Amino acid sequence: MSNKEIKGNLARLLATENLVVELRSVPTAAFNVDTRVLTLPNWDKASSTVYDMLVGHEVGHALFTPDEDWTEKVKVPQQIVNVYEDARIEKLMKRKYPGLAKTFYQGYKELNDDDFFDIANEDIDTFNLADRANLYFKVGSFLPLAFSPTEKQIINLINDCETFTDTLSAAQALYNFCKQEQEKDSQEMELEAQQDALDDIENSGDLSIDDAGDNTSPISDSGSS
Repeated sequence: MSNKEIKGNLARLLATENLVVELRSVPTAAFNVDTRVLTLPNWDKASSTVYDMLVGHEVGHALFTPDEDWTEKVKVPQQIVNVYEDARIEKLMKRKYPGLAKTFYQGYKELNDDDFFDIANEDIDTFNLADRANLYFKVGSFLPLAFSPTEKQIINLINDCETFTDTLSAAQALYNFCKQEQEKDSQEMELEAQQDALDDIENSGDLSIDDAGDNTSPISDSGSS
């Protein structure tokens, strides 16, 4: 029996339904909640443990992610919703199949060691909260991630999600926070640009505050009564 057949049987066993399992040259695994097709990437170097982790994750979507159009409920980018939903379904899978906890841990460790998330030369502290939250719930055991008290509240929202409705509500909170932080950064950049412009003017020697009135006539009260 081939490795593909083994992983396909594992997926169908965990999902308790006859899923279609495909092995393709794709960047990562995926599950289509409508067509019920589970796609596994054709990775040459990935271990069997990584494939077990991928199967466990995608079966989590098969079991717990509803087939519905949620875009009318919240106006949030799909990537934000994915962060919450990935964390929720993995938590539920480890609860349903306790043995998967070790598989997830070892699988993500291997991906982190291989720099799958392409962060080896990055300053993670500069990442937005959505990206840091994604790393926290996947490879947080292997990274020095820090969160402010406000950010930690949102991380806790993710951690507490039990239903897909919880996921959407928490995703909205995360999106609002990220938008506020982006607007704050834009305002700070604008203020810094204005200050730099003033500094350039003062340092140029062409015009200073003291020189601004040199060419004006002095105010006289000789005409006043």
